[in-house]
Amino acid sequence: MTQQEALMQDQTATPEITEEDALRADLYDFLAALLARPPGQDLLDKTAALSGDQSDMGQAIAALARVARVSKPGAVESEFNALFIGLGRGELLPYASYYLTGFLNEKPLAGLRRDMAARGMTRAENVYEPEDNIASCMEMMAGLIRGRFGKPATLAEQQVFFAKHVGPWAGHFFSDLEAARNSVLYASVGVVGRVFMEIEAQGFRMSAG
Repeated sequence: MTQQEALMQDQTATPEITEEDALRADLYDFLAALLARPPGQDLLDKTAALSGDQSDMGQAIAALARVARVSKPGAVESEFNALFIGLGRGELLPYASYYLTGFLNEKPLAGLRRDMAARGMTRAENVYEPEDNIASCMEMMAGLIRGRFGKPATLAEQQVFFAKHVGPWAGHFFSDLEAARNSVLYASVGVVGRVFMEIEAQGFRMSAG
C-alpha cells in the first residue's frame, strides 16, 4: 500500500467533523471509558491532567481531575465494583431498560437493538453486558458523531438517537451516580455526565427550534 493509499484509507476511516463535534465525541468516549470498566493508572493520570474553565462543565471537569489526582486504581476498582457489580447486583443498575421500566431486558433494549442493526452497530464479541448499558450508549453517541458506523450522523440523526436512547434516562442515572453512597471518584463522573447531558439536550432543542 502506498503512503497516499494509506492516507486515503485513514481519511475514510475518520471522516472530517467540526472541532465542536470532535470535542463532543471525545467527552462521550471519555465517559464510556470510565463507565465500561475501572480505570487503570493511565486513564487516571490522563483524567488528573484535565483542566476546565469557569463554566459548569469546566468546573465539573476540574473537580473530577482533582479527585483523580488522589485516586489509586485499587480503590477505584473497589468503588466501581460496589457501584455496578456488588454481590448479586451493585448499588446502581446502569441500563436504559431499568431506568425506563424498572426491569432489565425490556422494550428499551429491544428498540435500541433495532436501531443498532439499522446503523450497522454490533456488540463486541468479548462484551456480555446488555447493549443499553450507559457505557455502550455513550460509546454509540461518540461513534455516530465521528462516523464509526459509516458517514458521520447528521445533527438531526444524532438528535433522534439521543431522544430515544439517551436523553430520557442518562441524566437521571448520572444524578444517581453523583449521589450514590459508594461514589467517590464516580461522584465527580456523575457531575460531568449530568452537566453534559443537560448541555446536549439544550443543544438539540436549539438546533430544532
